[in-house]
Amino acid sequence: MSSVDIVNTSNEKVGEIELNADVFDLKVKEHLLHDVVRMQRAAKRAGNACTKTRVEVRGGGAKPWRQKGTGRARAGTRNSPIWRGGGVTFGPKPRDYSFKLNRKVKKQALAMAMSARLQEGNLVVVDEFTMDAIKTKDFVGIMKGFDFENCLVITETNNSNLNKSARNANGFKVLTVDGLNVYDVLLHKKLMLVKPAVENLEKRLTP
Repeated sequence: MSSVDIVNTSNEKVGEIELNADVFDLKVKEHLLHDVVRMQRAAKRAGNACTKTRVEVRGGGAKPWRQKGTGRARAGTRNSPIWRGGGVTFGPKPRDYSFKLNRKVKKQALAMAMSARLQEGNLVVVDEFTMDAIKTKDFVGIMKGFDFENCLVITETNNSNLNKSARNANGFKVLTVDGLNVYDVLLHKKLMLVKPAVENLEKRLTP
């Protein structure tokens, strides 16, 4: 168990919380993090590049010139890949780049990513984080109070005002526990967890 201070949005200590060692105190295996990030990025690839083969290129029905007697090389179709405007040999076709990893591997990698942030001293737990109005300026002011220029905020439930306030702030992102993923944790230098989200995460990721 690791004991971490609970602070409010003014960065004042209001309590302590014991973090589950099975989630927040794991040995970080970089190859697992790499595999999961690669999986996430591959799933986002459009894979819609498409070229035409010699069969799909328009034309090519008539033989360009007779077989013999012209002094030129034999040619049976204008769609040949060696002709300008012809088909493409082994060109890209629409495809799905995604691949799967075991569920246990993904859960373990997410726990390792959070463990890494805690071990670096870049994890903060706040008692609550809500906003009464959509104010990007107020959100950035709160982040400045923590001296954060790049941070991922994790809440238990969706907060529309908070999400919209952070949306235009460069370097910041707000996600719910359900949307938490390895790539976003590693992409942001700081990790801020709202207390109810911590309890939810421990239930979700405990083996």
